[in-house]
Amino acid sequence: MSVQVRPRVLCVDDEARIVEGLVLHLRKDYEVHTALDGDGALKVLKEIRGAAVVVSDMRMPGMDGATLLHQVMTLYPDATRILLTGDPGRDAAIEAVNKARIFRFLTKPCPPDQLKAAVEAGVMQHRLINAERSILKETLIGCIKALIDVLAIANPVAFGRASRVKRLAMEFAAALQCTDYWQLEAAALLSQIGYLSLPAELVEKLYFGEALTSAEKTLAGGVPDVAMMVLENIPRLEPVMQILAALNGNDEHIKRLGAGTIGLGARILGLVLEYDTLISQRHSMEAALQSLRRRASRFTPELIEQFTAHLGGSSCPDESREMTLKSVRPGMVIMQDVRTHMGTLLVPRGFEVTPLFVERIVNFGPELLAELVKVIVPAAKPVSA
Repeated sequence: MSVQVRPRVLCVDDEARIVEGLVLHLRKDYEVHTALDGDGALKVLKEIRGAAVVVSDMRMPGMDGATLLHQVMTLYPDATRILLTGDPGRDAAIEAVNKARIFRFLTKPCPPDQLKAAVEAGVMQHRLINAERSILKETLIGCIKALIDVLAIANPVAFGRASRVKRLAMEFAAALQCTDYWQLEAAALLSQIGYLSLPAELVEKLYFGEALTSAEKTLAGGVPDVAMMVLENIPRLEPVMQILAALNGNDEHIKRLGAGTIGLGARILGLVLEYDTLISQRHSMEAALQSLRRRASRFTPELIEQFTAHLGGSSCPDESREMTLKSVRPGMVIMQDVRTHMGTLLVPRGFEVTPLFVERIVNFGPELLAELVKVIVPAAKPVSA
């Protein structure tokens, strides 16, 4: 018999007796946490990994309620925000609503039934947001995966890399206990979309770190702008575009994003992209990580060391195997570049095999299909050679 998880509610007020009163009225139906100031509230939220509802007093020493709820909105956007105040003045209300986008504005003293009704409505709002996000994630990610799958046929270097980067970024995010991170997954998949504007030969030169002419450098420099133009008219992609835009900003730009969804997503994806570039250019893992450590101001030393530990501890039971190209199956990862007899790159190292790719390889010709390739077979999906 499963135990029903009660919604988490955080109550914040610098007066301990008021916090105790809020707990008394809410503890029967909710898992209630408390804090006596803004900094303490943010610490609690970090420890409990967010809350369904945050109820905060407006006037507190140090960080006021509007500022706290603005921080909550940035770091935990799904949390419903309720403001309690003993000063129902118009200016305070306008500031709180505009700055923190609060869900309810209650005056003190607040009758228990009114408080309970507001929290209950806040929990319902939280559930609606999560349900909408789930639908959005499944629909949007599904469409993006289908798009990248098709584009991988036209530009295997760029979009084979997108598959590889997405896998590593999401594995690292999971190691950091950042689950259900659809914004990062979408950003990783779309990180190569701007390369559609480049000739395949130029994309391959970038992939292997070869010297570029001045004209090629100009073309490559326009990739971020092309990506934004392609994505800007797609609804609900704003957080994804923020992550991608941050990758092209300077170190200070990424610092200003803080440790919220967008900031962490930009750091994880930027770190993985740089690591993948170095590995693709035949640097060893240690040399690549050493190079990343020199970028600590961009990614933070802590994140780089966590990434290092993740790579060192990711001794998953996946099986390395050699088989003919015609034998590969969806879910396998091809661990070498596959080229035609003319030298054209068909499949880049690290490409994750998809059902569409399996259908496509029948057109490669018997000689190429008989070629032996190194693959990784995920342990959860054993496949016979």
